[in-house]
Amino acid sequence: MQKKDFKNKKGGFTIIETMISVGIFLIVVMVGMESLLNASFVHNKSQDSRSIMDSLNFIMDEMSRNIRTGYDYGCNENTQTNCLDGVTEFSFIPSSSTNNSRVYYIFNDGNLYKSSVDLVDLNSIPLNPDGVTFTNVSGFWVTGVQPGDNLQPFVTIRLVGKINSHGSTTDFSLQTSVSQRQLDNVTQ
Repeated sequence: MQKKDFKNKKGGFTIIETMISVGIFLIVVMVGMESLLNASFVHNKSQDSRSIMDSLNFIMDEMSRNIRTGYDYGCNENTQTNCLDGVTEFSFIPSSSTNNSRVYYIFNDGNLYKSSVDLVDLNSIPLNPDGVTFTNVSGFWVTGVQPGDNLQPFVTIRLVGKINSHGSTTDFSLQTSVSQRQLDNVTQ
């Protein structure tokens, strides 16, 4: 059996080899962290956009429900006006009203308001969430409100705008149509 002499053999890594290894390892970790942070940013932005879209869908559902059960539709202070070209103000009497007071939905300065008067005032409630602005394409298209036309009142609601979130802008467009539901206890 031969005896090995380990005293003269140099083993292990040199300081330069160790520094190069650590440097490569740090570069890989930094690239991985950047990817992880980017994925986290994209996830947060996606969650915020989803939350805002849920809010916009809720607004659309709330308006649809109220308009569907309301009556005496109009597009400005004077009810029974031509609304076929799209208007920024829509009013009706809700079925829950005891004194025939009107509810107004008004697009003004990139916001959508719900009001009890035909203009945006201190009592007006903005419906759109923070970071959402509506464009001038948003509005109401209404048929069946002209006296004697014998048409079922029909409202198309279009919400078009931009979502500003995390320094980026996303366009959106929502549209729904609602026909009036006649209630037995409502007299017109």
